[in-house]
Amino acid sequence: MIKKRLSIYDRLLLIANLIPVYGVWFLGWHPTEAFIVYAMETMIAGAFTVFKLLVTTLVRKKDEWPANGKVTQQSGWFFIFFFIVHYGFFTLVQTTIFSQSAHLNPPASGMFYFVTHWQDYLNKNIAYSLLAFIFSYTVGSFIPFIQKGEYKTTSMMLIMFQPYGRIFIQQFTVILGSMFLTLGIGKAFILIFVLIKLFFELFIDYEGMLRKAAGKMEAASGKK
Repeated sequence: MIKKRLSIYDRLLLIANLIPVYGVWFLGWHPTEAFIVYAMETMIAGAFTVFKLLVTTLVRKKDEWPANGKVTQQSGWFFIFFFIVHYGFFTLVQTTIFSQSAHLNPPASGMFYFVTHWQDYLNKNIAYSLLAFIFSYTVGSFIPFIQKGEYKTTSMMLIMFQPYGRIFIQQFTVILGSMFLTLGIGKAFILIFVLIKLFFELFIDYEGMLRKAAGKMEAASGKK
């Protein structure tokens, strides 16, 4: 499904994504700094999803959980725990491969090092870029989620899986980018692959596909 127009959220994400590219090409940033930003964006997206699930849980307490052909009512805390474990695994894989192949300074040691020591890699450039992403997720996604009352009606299952479409593309960008960094061509890579990243993030309607799939699931469970 292709989006016909970009939302305010999409436009804010576009700006946030292009800041590291502009920094590398015109402000003398090291390409590694840009990929650190994209790796940390994964954690930002996960944190905002947890915030949405938390608000929804405080209001609705429970929601439907389809499994093994049956639909049961599960506490919102179950959704939060499941998301943190499941999404955390994807984040861990991405950051581990990135940190072990991108020659970071200080060098990462062990699977959990980058996730638990992310603050060691912050500098002014990275911090400003991350603030742009935090602003885009806050203004373009979280605030409308509250203002429109989506926490009252949106399925927790849908909320939980919303970031995955973007994250799969982002993992590809970060992991492959870290390999190009070792070859010394990170500057060229970041322009090409961030444009690819932006195409999939901004023009593929992942949420529409998720809603369609959720509708089919509800219809199937209703027939049963």
